[in-house]
Amino acid sequence: MWYSTNLAPRAQIGYSTGTYMVIVGHCHTMPMEIEMTLNGTERTFEAERSDSLLDVLRRNGYTGAKRGCDTGICGFCTVTVDGEPERSCIKPVATIDGTAVETIEGIGTQDDLHPIQAAFVDNAALQCGFCIPGMIMQSRSLLANNPDPTEAEIREGLAGNLCRCTGYEKIIDAVQDAAERMSGEQTVVTDGGDLTHETAGCSSQDWSRGECDE
Repeated sequence: MWYSTNLAPRAQIGYSTGTYMVIVGHCHTMPMEIEMTLNGTERTFEAERSDSLLDVLRRNGYTGAKRGCDTGICGFCTVTVDGEPERSCIKPVATIDGTAVETIEGIGTQDDLHPIQAAFVDNAALQCGFCIPGMIMQSRSLLANNPDPTEAEIREGLAGNLCRCTGYEKIIDAVQDAAERMSGEQTVVTDGGDLTHETAGCSSQDWSRGECDE
């Protein structure tokens, strides 16, 4: 309920002196419950009808999706809904009931990075990091639909995700690298090292001592 005090003469409303108060109200609706499968777990959240999906996610601790433009332009808030990338800042939460939502928190951990996350790290495709969760979620959807994209296809697929730091070149490199990793063409640990020798029966200790042939 909003209150506005107007110091106009009471003569305007039938009184000779004094002030009057104008009450400008808006309706408060009862909260609703939204059920979704979030990162593989069935969850129920309380929400207002005016909430976006991003509002509900961030209010409940899922802060990987970032709030940038609030108009669906920057891509910082990208998540997937039923497997499709969505701008959560403009996705009404009322439309989410019964869907499967996935956020950056659901695709990897510090100890077990998703191949796309590892590729972004190894290719130095991040600086401030603010855009990266949305960029990775969009890249994941891109590679799910096109496992071997050309550079032009990557650029087109990420056109709706903005980055103010990297100039995009390292991001393109990271997505190309991730495509190779996910296709099984190379086995790479998260620090960029090659696990080929270990899988061939040569331990990392043997390799460091020079006891393995290339």
